[in-house]
Amino acid sequence: MTKNVNDHPLDSIRYTKTQTALIDKDALQNNRVIMGLNNDPRADLFRVLRTNVLKQLRDNNWNSFAITSATPGAGKTFISVNLAIAIAMEGNQSVLLVDADLRCPRVGKCLGLEWEFGLVDCLKMGISLEDTLINPGIERLVVLPGNHSNNNSSELISSRQMVNLINEIKSRYQSRIIIFDLPPLFAADDAMVLMPYADAALLVVEDGKNSSEELQHSMFLLEQTNLLGLVLNKSRQPLPTYQYGYVSEAG
Repeated sequence: MTKNVNDHPLDSIRYTKTQTALIDKDALQNNRVIMGLNNDPRADLFRVLRTNVLKQLRDNNWNSFAITSATPGAGKTFISVNLAIAIAMEGNQSVLLVDADLRCPRVGKCLGLEWEFGLVDCLKMGISLEDTLINPGIERLVVLPGNHSNNNSSELISSRQMVNLINEIKSRYQSRIIIFDLPPLFAADDAMVLMPYADAALLVVEDGKNSSEELQHSMFLLEQTNLLGLVLNKSRQPLPTYQYGYVSEAG
C-alpha cells in the first residue's frame, strides 16, 4: 500500500505495494478523461467544481462523498473520474476512487486500466485491498476498480463484507478523500443502500433528458443526504469565454 501520506510530502508519495499503471493517453482521450490531458479548455470547469466540493468537505470535516445520477447514461462515471483527478492534481490532497457500481463498473475502463481483482473479489473472495488498488499513473490518485457481480449486486452492497470494507477504507485512509462512484438512483436500490456510508453526495443531471419530475424524485430520495450540489452534464451550451464561477456544464 502507499506509505502514510502524513509521513511524506504529498508531492512525493511512493507506492510500495499498490499496483502502478502507465497512463494510456489514447484511452483517456477516447473516454473523455479531460483532466488527464493537456490544454483541454473544459478542464477549468472541473477545477471550479473541485474548488466548490473541497470547500464544503473541509468546512464540514468530511472526507468521503458519493457521485450518482437519476438515470443511466447521465455521465456520472465521467464526472467521478475527472473530478477525482482534479482533486488529486490540487496538490494538497490524495484521493481514493472506489468503483461501487457493481452492475456497470466503468471507472477502470475509463482510465484504460487492466486489472485482475476488483471490488467484487474483495467481497466474495476476501481478496485484500493491497491486491486490488491501482495507481493509474496519476500522482496522489488510487483506484479500487469494479467488476460485475451478475445478479446479486444489491445483496453484496448491503452485505457485512461491504460494511467491513468501507470501514476499513475510511479508517485506513483518513487523510484521503474517498469518492464512491455509485449506480444511478432509479436503476436499483444499490445507490441508496450505500449512500449512508458516505459523508455527502453529488448528483449528476443529464441536460435535455432528465425531466423536472425525475429531478424532484431524486431530491426526495436524497433528502437525508448531505447534498454537495448538482452537476449539469452533456450541456449543449457553448463553453463560456470566461469560465470563472461557471459550474453548470461538466462534459
